[in-house]
Amino acid sequence: MSSTQTVTSSSVEVNTRPAQLTAAQVLEEFPDVVPLGNESGSTTRPSSSSDQDSQQLFEGHDEEQIKLMDEVCIALDWADKPIGSASKKTCHIMPNIHKGLLHRAFSVFLFNDENKLLLQQRADEKITFPSMWTNTCCSHPLAIPTELGHDLPSSVEGVKRAAQRKLDQELGIVKDDIPLDKFKFLTRIHYVAPSSGAWGEHEIDYILFIRSNPKLAVNPNEVKDTCWVSPDELKEMFKDQSLLFTPWFKLICESYLFHWWNSIDDAEKFQDDEIHRML
Repeated sequence: MSSTQTVTSSSVEVNTRPAQLTAAQVLEEFPDVVPLGNESGSTTRPSSSSDQDSQQLFEGHDEEQIKLMDEVCIALDWADKPIGSASKKTCHIMPNIHKGLLHRAFSVFLFNDENKLLLQQRADEKITFPSMWTNTCCSHPLAIPTELGHDLPSSVEGVKRAAQRKLDQELGIVKDDIPLDKFKFLTRIHYVAPSSGAWGEHEIDYILFIRSNPKLAVNPNEVKDTCWVSPDELKEMFKDQSLLFTPWFKLICESYLFHWWNSIDDAEKFQDDEIHRML
């Protein structure tokens, strides 16, 4: 794809390429990024949502979602090498994104035995991309030993553990229904997308497939609605102008998903070590 490509997802438009920074430049530009080796081991950094700027950013937002903005994400260079940890808030502010701050993410696509894909509609309470339809689960591994990873194999294992954690937290899917060895890693995409106000995304996103028939216990603070769809049903949803979709989901669908969908049980053949730049 061209680096100047514009990607439209309902009201979301992407046309700004962030700066490409070295690890040293990231640590110099963003004092909130804690270098690797200096982490406290905590999954959160509470100070990130307590200053005056944060109070303005979070005005009117849900308290539970504000707390989640203290989670520590993995700050990266463009080669997907971890540099350090930074709060979710720090990683998702558009001024930081424009300056080049990049973090790691994952997107899970969960299919049932009928080859239908589980979609979720993000809760209205979400700070970024509220009320939008998306794939089964989209989130971030934390900058903790079990989810961090320093090369591709260990990073894949880390995002699988993070996927288990978030599928439980968002959809109530228990680990027995989504064992680590059943997740299939396909590839990574690098994209940027503004959300509303000061918020947005700039991620290297790990794509995970899994087949399961889980019981759901939806967390309404995270998920507004769910549905199982066939490829044709998803295409019909895209035609409905009243529905909004997350930009990463639209990117993956337009570039890859419908091709992959025909070979769910043989998805390993699509696996690669590339980082596909969709900027």
